[in-house]
Formats: sequence, C-alpha cells, structure tokens
Amino acid sequence: MTALPHVLIVDDDADIRNVLEILLKNKYFVAEASDGAAAVDYVSAHPEVDLIILDVMMPGLSGFETCSRLRELSHAPILFLTAKSAEADRLSAYSSGGDDFLSKPFSHQELLAKVNSLLRRYREYRGKNDGVISVGDLEVDLSGHSVKYQGSHVSLTDTEYSILEHLMKRRGNTVTAAELYEAVWGEKFLSGSGNTVMVHVLNLRRKIEENPSSPKIIRTVWGKGYQID
Repeated sequence: MTALPHVLIVDDDADIRNVLEILLKNKYFVAEASDGAAAVDYVSAHPEVDLIILDVMMPGLSGFETCSRLRELSHAPILFLTAKSAEADRLSAYSSGGDDFLSKPFSHQELLAKVNSLLRRYREYRGKNDGVISVGDLEVDLSGHSVKYQGSHVSLTDTEYSILEHLMKRRGNTVTAAELYEAVWGEKFLSGSGNTVMVHVLNLRRKIEENPSSPKIIRTVWGKGYQID
C-alpha cells in the first residue's frame, strides 16, 4: 500500500484521464478506470482508495449508478467531473452519494483545490479521536468514526459524517447552511451551496431518522439553519 494518497480517475475519455494523471501524479498515486464497471471492480480490489474522480456520462453504468455501487464498497469522497452543470444534475450527483461536483471545462487550480479539500477532510474523518456523543437513540463514536442508530450500525459517507459531527458538536445551537457548508466543504458559501447542504442533510436524515419527513434528531430551524437538541 502506497504512502501517497490513492486517487482513482474514472472517465471513458482517455484524453481526460491523461490530463488528470499529469496534474495529480506528482502528489498522488493515480489509478485509472475507463468505465463504471471497471471502477467498481477496482475499488472492490483496492478498498484503500482515498478519492474517486468520476465522470457522469459514460457507456454502460452512468456516473450516478457507478457512485451508488461504489458507496456500497467505500466511504472515500467522490468528485463528479462532467460537462453537465444543471442544478438537477448536481442534486442527482449528491443524492447518489457524491461529495462534490466540478463542471467541464474546469481550471487546473480549481480541480486541485477541490481534490486537496476532499482529501484533507477525509483524512480528518479517519483521524479524529474525541470520544462518543449520544442523542436519544443515535450514538456517534468520534474515535472509531462509526454511527449507530437504535443499536444498529449506520453507513455514512465522509460528507454525511462530517455534517453530523459538526451538528453534534454544536448541539443546542442553530447552525446556518453557510456555516455548515464552509466547515464541511472548506469552501466559500455561494448561491447554490444551500441546495448542496439541503440534499446531504436529507440523505443523512434518511439514515438516522425514524421518519425523515418529520425529523426529530436534525431539526430544520426555518429561516435560520439546522439544529440537534
């Protein structure tokens, strides 16, 4: 297992894969897959992957379908890289388990900034050691980075875990979408960032709430943000 962060590039366009490899190879161990099925096979054989860069429009499995399958194998952050930039596509990316979204054409600096941010957050996700926080039937083990609800293990992406951890540590306080976005994503809050937060919170609620449409753990404080009491 290499000491360098392990990045998997998944794109059916060989030119895009080559460009990304050139940009990343000096700082990361880079692997490539030309379609979704190959990506699933690779991650199954290499669970140590730290980051997946995933195209949306591919033959066979789409990027969204591939992401859903990868989430069964890994919590590594997934960065969607695509020519599609509509809001609906962004929401589909996040709903399928993706962590961030970058539209083509993109600047090299923006790509590298997102890669660095996602990898930094993932290292923090795996490396913190702060004990256990409980709220009702929900238990978050910060040292083991595990979550249980009603005694059963809950599988979260690192983004979902980071959101939950931030809200738990601010228990009793309302956290704005802007604060949550900047704390978890490490980027400036923009006009579309609120929808990004909303979709991830919805995904999280589906995993830790008995009735996600009437949440008891992560409350929405209308006009202000989110709160765990």
